[in-house]
Amino acid sequence: MRMTQTDTLPWYREPWPWLLMAGPAAVVVAGFATLWLAVSSNDGLVADDYYKQGLAINQTLQREALAAKQGLQAAAQFADEGRRISVQLEAASGTPLPDTLQMRIVHPTRAGRDGLVLLRKTAAGRYEGVGPVLADARWMLILQDQQSTWRLDGAMAASQQGIVSLSPASSR
Repeated sequence: MRMTQTDTLPWYREPWPWLLMAGPAAVVVAGFATLWLAVSSNDGLVADDYYKQGLAINQTLQREALAAKQGLQAAAQFADEGRRISVQLEAASGTPLPDTLQMRIVHPTRAGRDGLVLLRKTAAGRYEGVGPVLADARWMLILQDQQSTWRLDGAMAASQQGIVSLSPASSR
């Protein structure tokens, strides 16, 4: 009887252990990547006071109804990547126009990107102000007076050129 001698390689020289360890190693790397994303990014969609926000909807509807009753309409124009904002506000005859307006520029999903711009009257029905640089995204615009008695809404894309119409939601 003859014995054959086979040369065996150490385990780390064989391809099978490495192939079997590649799957769990990839899962560990993916887990750390997911953990880093979860910790470093802010979830702007979750509201702590969702019940209060739900109750505030009636106030918003009343403000929009008042804007419609007063015949308020506005056109906003953005220049210099959103930095320069000019608004032309029109109202029904006999409705006094305020000296200053507030425009909230709201990102739909990232509350940290929202901005508030104070617009000052420069001429009859004409308002101007300086806002934040707008990232290339879709933005919600909310125009109101200082006392928040009425409200006009609109939407725009930051890359959009031209005039953005703002009107009460009930009149759309």
